[in-house]
Amino acid sequence: MYHDQGLAPFKALSFGHGVNFTAGLPIVRTSPDHGTGSDIAGQGVADEGSFRAAVWLAEDIHRNRERYKTLAVNPLQPQKREKERKDG
Repeated sequence: MYHDQGLAPFKALSFGHGVNFTAGLPIVRTSPDHGTGSDIAGQGVADEGSFRAAVWLAEDIHRNRERYKTLAVNPLQPQKREKERKDG
């Protein structure tokens, strides 16, 4: 499936609140489901819902990545019984 084939139904169903997220990057990358809207710029008619959703999703992803780093630093240590089995 091509990018535009999947994006068209997504926009139709979620326009105004949809977010495009690019996974697998070392940085967090999100974008609203709409273009720049240069044709309506400065007219006060644009809906910022999708932009806000993209910003908040980026924050959530960043926070979750930091939480994962913290948890992964000190994994569970072997318990006393496990040490005895290993040594014994």
